[in-house]
Amino acid sequence: MEEDRIHIRLARPGAEQRREAERRRLDPFLRALRAIHTAATPETMDPDDLEKQRRGQELLGRLTAPMAGMSWEPFELDGMHAAWVRPSRGHDRRRCILYCHGGGYTSGTLGYSRILASKLAHVSGWPVLAFEYRLAPEHPYPAAVEDAVRAWDYLMYQGFGARDVVVAGDSAGGNLALVLTHLLKEAGRRLPRALTLFSPWTDMTASGKSYQERADIDPVLTLNYIYAVRDAYARGEEFGGCHLSPLFGDLAGFPPTLIQAGTQELLLSDSIRLRDRLVQAGVPCKLEVWTGLWHVFQMFPMRKAGEAMESVGRFLLETL
Repeated sequence: MEEDRIHIRLARPGAEQRREAERRRLDPFLRALRAIHTAATPETMDPDDLEKQRRGQELLGRLTAPMAGMSWEPFELDGMHAAWVRPSRGHDRRRCILYCHGGGYTSGTLGYSRILASKLAHVSGWPVLAFEYRLAPEHPYPAAVEDAVRAWDYLMYQGFGARDVVVAGDSAGGNLALVLTHLLKEAGRRLPRALTLFSPWTDMTASGKSYQERADIDPVLTLNYIYAVRDAYARGEEFGGCHLSPLFGDLAGFPPTLIQAGTQELLLSDSIRLRDRLVQAGVPCKLEVWTGLWHVFQMFPMRKAGEAMESVGRFLLETL
């Protein structure tokens, strides 16, 4: 009699199971992001809200470990905390990236900056300078802008030419990268070689359609948060001016720009309209909108974040 054969088939998780597993894995990161980007008082920055934001950002920095193979070199830049992130392997010392961190201009530390700074260094092979600009409401506009100019000037004093420097930023840091470029242009100075912007905040008037259309599906940002940090940073200023809303400035002559955003974010219109205005001004610009993803998803430890950063690396290679 022929032996009975027992076939064991290992069940593979389906697509929905994989998505659910990833959601569970990312839930601590989303909770930390919500703590950063939630404010209950739209007219002013309540101290408790501010403290919650800053604690959340510190937590996110701890949850997302920097990439292996990077050296971290903190130093003082004329009294401002700054750090170089360098690939431990051989790297191109002729070029660098100036990274402006996000946080609504009201939160952000070098520990938080380390996440995307490490990823930028990894995909480019260049050193990345991160800096801890002064925060509102203790230091409102234009303190952060002044600090960004100081960081830029430091790179020029170190012997980098403007054409050797890419400026990158996420969220409010994307705003800061664009404002810095406006200021350099207005001063008749040379501009960065390229801009790389992750979910940039380009319109402080909040006039884009996505501020309403995405309000119920954004897992991170709220309108109250946008209004609160805007008022903390620039209360009494003209929100439509190009030093607060760089979308509305003269973009002619700006460097090639890569913009990445997610379909689920409140600020999606800020990216789309920036792309449109750059193209109208004759500036080479590429916009990538990632389906189902949220504000500054690139800092998360997941496959699509890695793919987005690889796209940044290709953009820099093609541009330079």
